[in-house]
Amino acid sequence: MLRLLNVIAILSLLGSAVYAYSIKYETMLTSEQIVKTRHAIDREKNAIVTLKSDWAYLTRPERIQILAEKHLDLRQMSLDQSIKVSDLPDKAERVDSIGRKLEMLGLSEPTATPRDEKSSSRAGSTPAATTPSTRLR
Repeated sequence: MLRLLNVIAILSLLGSAVYAYSIKYETMLTSEQIVKTRHAIDREKNAIVTLKSDWAYLTRPERIQILAEKHLDLRQMSLDQSIKVSDLPDKAERVDSIGRKLEMLGLSEPTATPRDEKSSSRAGSTPAATTPSTRLR
């Protein structure tokens, strides 16, 4: 009996030691992953700063002006190119192409809804179409 208790105590001690070491190594692994993630975030932040500075350098107005003069055949705007707002044509009317197609098919009339069927049944007329079996179709 005494030996059995000793063996159980030793096994429980070994089990708790293995469990403690496994928690320790999982914690170390997780902390290493956190550090690696923080370093990756810092690298990405540095890359963003670099890209923003490159963008600011490339979009300088004087640089764009030089490139436009070199590659585009642009002329100075003259006074005869400007017009008055009243000279602009009126806005075109909006066309309902789907509605026009429905009218051509003869489907432009309003359809009966369940609410319409209920109101007609309250008025005293119960058509055959309002039965529960046909309403579900």
